[in-house]
Amino acid sequence: MKRLQIHFLSSILLFLCELLFAQQEKLSDFYLIQRQYESLPENDEVALPLVGKLIRKAKLENNYMQLFLGYKDARYYSAEPQDKLKYADSAIYVAKAIKNDSLLSSAYLSKGVVYYFYLKKYKLALNEYLKAFEKNKSNKDAYYRNKLIYHMGVVKSYIGYYREALNDFEEGRAFFEGEIKKYQHPNLMYGNQRGYLNTIHQMVICYRKLDNYKKADSLIAVGLAGSSKNADYKQEQSYFLKEGGISEFRNKHYSSAVKMLNSSLSELIQVNDFAWLTVAYSYLGRAKWEEGNTGEAIRDFEKIDSIFIKHNFVLPEVRHMYVDLINYYADQKDTTKSLYYTRQLIKVDKILEEDFVYLSSKIHHEYDVDKLLEEKNMSWIRGTVYIIILFIFSFGAFYLLLRLRSRKAVMGRNSILGIKLAGGTLNMPEEGMFRMRAYRKTDIGNAIVENVLHKLSEFEANREYLIENVKLKSMAKSFGVNHNYLSEIIQAHKGVNFHLYLCELRIKYITEKLDTDPEYHKYSSDTLAKMCGISSRTNFSKVFMQVNGINFSQYLNKVKSDIDSAPISLNE
Repeated sequence: MKRLQIHFLSSILLFLCELLFAQQEKLSDFYLIQRQYESLPENDEVALPLVGKLIRKAKLENNYMQLFLGYKDARYYSAEPQDKLKYADSAIYVAKAIKNDSLLSSAYLSKGVVYYFYLKKYKLALNEYLKAFEKNKSNKDAYYRNKLIYHMGVVKSYIGYYREALNDFEEGRAFFEGEIKKYQHPNLMYGNQRGYLNTIHQMVICYRKLDNYKKADSLIAVGLAGSSKNADYKQEQSYFLKEGGISEFRNKHYSSAVKMLNSSLSELIQVNDFAWLTVAYSYLGRAKWEEGNTGEAIRDFEKIDSIFIKHNFVLPEVRHMYVDLINYYADQKDTTKSLYYTRQLIKVDKILEEDFVYLSSKIHHEYDVDKLLEEKNMSWIRGTVYIIILFIFSFGAFYLLLRLRSRKAVMGRNSILGIKLAGGTLNMPEEGMFRMRAYRKTDIGNAIVENVLHKLSEFEANREYLIENVKLKSMAKSFGVNHNYLSEIIQAHKGVNFHLYLCELRIKYITEKLDTDPEYHKYSSDTLAKMCGISSRTNFSKVFMQVNGINFSQYLNKVKSDIDSAPISLNE
């Protein structure tokens, strides 16, 4: 009887072992595939055939978790940003199919990172971050929460909210610093160490922008110590070499600055981080300029414009470089290049302004308020929070737009399209006089706003602004909207009041005619004012100066001079 019991128990044990090992064998198939490529670096497409094998197996077995991980790996190892987006979308699709908010938040965040790091499309990145934030509310994964907070901080830093960004980065730093002190799997340790180093890098930038150089330099030292001894963190090391070079430039150690900045370039180029590459080129050019290597400095500056042309992106802190190039070529009597960089500067300002208005509105209205309310979990503070956020937004908008929306006042002998060309010195971004727009929040319903904006587009396309006595009330009546609403929408979306909105449209029309139709060169400013609907020559001259940064007579003389100096075609 005893033997029979032993035999029975042995049979059950053997059966359970078979089930266990069979399950391990099934799971290990995915592991064995993944193990063959997991040590490869990011963007190494050698991994993709193996990742494809894993994805096919997951589909065959209807293993959605492994399919999701396969798509995330495909995004990680793909070299082309568009391929990364494709696989990110596939991961999102799988996460939605299995209704897993935690995975969906992770997938949205991954897609946002592609937009941010590889394409520098901050608007698109922020949209994905906000989706990730929404789906992450019930997720207890601290790693993803802090990763998301980090990326929100990056957006805030980009648009100039450095103190707010520092709050996010401090929270992330505390988390990652705690994690790297734990004994963890090498992959987890790698992710947390990178998170820690990248957070410190962003903190350095914020402290530098806030003129707290002591803290910035201290963190640079921490970053270099944490990244220089391990080849896995070469990318992070390049960021701290860049910041170290900037610090050396600030302290007027130009030779050391050039050395450190040059050391940062190869890895920045390797990972195609073109945003920080432009910053490195900017300070490298400045340092060379101070050493007397003007030709090399200009070549570094022109590399920034090449990157801008290719990616249609620029960081606010390299904007001043265009003014330096305009000054330099004006001093060299090279009008063609001066005009070219003037036009490029206008494009840069337009992109920076559009990004600021969109991002600042979205990040405060859809992230900060929800985040504060979630943490407090008390509905009665909602009104107070909105008032505080509105105050911060208004102050930030005033400060940033003051710096970004600029035209140099025309003074002295060298001037082109309103930008002061005082050759021989490098201009810092804070210099000069600025014209700003004041964008204001509106609580008008989206349907009304969209309808009015559509009608404003038609108004502009049909050039109805040229009619002399266009009034706010009559225009509102034709739009079928309250005149207060129309005024508020114009202020919110055009950044100026109704009167200035009309005047700017009229002046831009006349400016275009002066540029393209020599017949308009014959007319006086008084005649042109009447032609575009402006009631007096005084108002015309004032707004012309405000829009173009140069008075009417100077602009007309410049246009005539350009025509006279233009080469004659052989076919004429």
